[in-house]
Amino acid sequence: MDILSAIFRQQSRRIGLLIPSVVESEKHSDTLEITEHPVEKPTTTSASGFVADHAYKRPSEVTMECGFAGGGSLLDFVDTSSIGLKLGLSPQETYQELLDLQASRVPFDVVTGKRTYINMLVRAIEVMTDKTSENVLKCTLTLREVIMTQTQTVSVADKSEMQDGVSTSAVQNSGNKSLTPPNESLLNKLGSGITSSFGG
Repeated sequence: MDILSAIFRQQSRRIGLLIPSVVESEKHSDTLEITEHPVEKPTTTSASGFVADHAYKRPSEVTMECGFAGGGSLLDFVDTSSIGLKLGLSPQETYQELLDLQASRVPFDVVTGKRTYINMLVRAIEVMTDKTSENVLKCTLTLREVIMTQTQTVSVADKSEMQDGVSTSAVQNSGNKSLTPPNESLLNKLGSGITSSFGG
C-alpha cells in the first residue's frame, strides 16, 4: 500500500486505539432483564401465575468480526520494512496489542458504524488463521460495557470534637436484643399484674 493511500484512507471504526482495516460484521446486543416471581393465584393480568415487579438493563455488548492488515512497506517501489520503516503492525504485534488491551482491564471507547460505546472491555478474542489469512489478523472480538458507579467521600468531625460522641459513634453489632423475655406473652404479663394488685 502506498503512503498516500494510507494518509487519505478514512476509517470510522475504532477499538480503543486500534483501527481495524476491515470490519466484516457488527452484532449489537442490548438486553432488559425482567425479573419474575411466582404467585399462588394468578391475577387477572397474569394467567401464568408469575408477576414481574422489577426490570434492569444488562450491560451493552457488541461482537465485531475484524481484519487487521499486516504491516508492509511505506512505498510501493522500495521495501522500507527491511530498514525498520513499515506501515502498521504485523499480525503478531496486533494480536499482542489486543491481548494486552484485554489483560489491562482498563475501560476504553469503541466506535462502530451504528453507535459509540464508552467504558468497554474485551470479553473474548477469537482468532482464526487459514491459508487465506496467514499474513493478516482475522479475529472476532466480543466487547462488553462496564457499568460504572461514583462514590462520594464525606468528611465528618472527630468523636472527640462532638458534644456527645458516644451516642453518635458508629453502629456496632452487639447481638440480638429482645424487648420481652422469651415465651412470655402480653396476657401473662397482664394476668400477673392484676393478681399482684389484688393480692397485695
